[in-house]
Amino acid sequence: MAGDERTPVTVIGLGSMGRALAGAFIDAGHPTTVWNRTPGRAAPLVAEGAVHAGTVEAAVAASPLVVTCLTTFEDTRSVLEPAGAALSGRALVTLNSGSPAGARTMAAWATGRGARFLGGAVKNVPAAVGAPDTLLYYGGDKAVFDAYEETLKALGGDTVHLGDEADLAALYEMAVGATLLPALVGFFQGAAALQARGLEVSSMVGFAGSWLDMIKSLLPVYAREIDSGDYTDAASSVNLFLAGTAHDADLTSETNVDTAWLAPLHDLLRRAVEAGHGDHSISALTEVLRKPEREA
Repeated sequence: MAGDERTPVTVIGLGSMGRALAGAFIDAGHPTTVWNRTPGRAAPLVAEGAVHAGTVEAAVAASPLVVTCLTTFEDTRSVLEPAGAALSGRALVTLNSGSPAGARTMAAWATGRGARFLGGAVKNVPAAVGAPDTLLYYGGDKAVFDAYEETLKALGGDTVHLGDEADLAALYEMAVGATLLPALVGFFQGAAALQARGLEVSSMVGFAGSWLDMIKSLLPVYAREIDSGDYTDAASSVNLFLAGTAHDADLTSETNVDTAWLAPLHDLLRRAVEAGHGDHSISALTEVLRKPEREA
């Protein structure tokens, strides 16, 4: 029964995240069917109580709730194509990477085959799946979310419906995820600089964590500035950040660490100054990042 803690679930795609999802459903007591293009990946889950379907059609037919965890929306459609008829009347939840446009195409494909669609995202690593504070958010059919919310909470206690638009999870995934690679590359640059001095990278982890906490504390401030369009209360101005770019060249000279990846960011700062934002808050970079409609 939808919403019951023992709702049967099918998980398609058993990479590291897919295995974690299936394991969380099993641990929560849900009859769980699994399928993967490489069948051997199902063996550990079968040992825990899952049923391994022989075909993707059988996997879809086994449960009212089908959760896919493949790399892209294109991969998901390709894998599910043979099971298109079996999708009719079932709830399909996709947990993969992709653009908002990809999510809309996926939703149209699924609903065209009679499925009810939710596009979702797991905002944590596989080891965190099932934890009370692990965030998953979804966009799409609210009736599906309401029916299976308690079942989906087996994957993470912080479970959110963003709205009825099928592409919202993909949009938020890309918006929030945009911070990941720059933050990590910044950490890796710092790591290389410390190693150039013979220092252990582990010595800076605590400091980096405190720095990220400080950045987190600023996000509500910057969000208010961007939403209001008022950048005049500049605790940290664009000019201040631009003046600091000279230090990156000094770091390269001293440590032989490649800081060239920062060049587009430096260019963004210069463009902001040219646009009249030099004395404005650094959040004014948002205005420069927006392309005029004719260039979009």
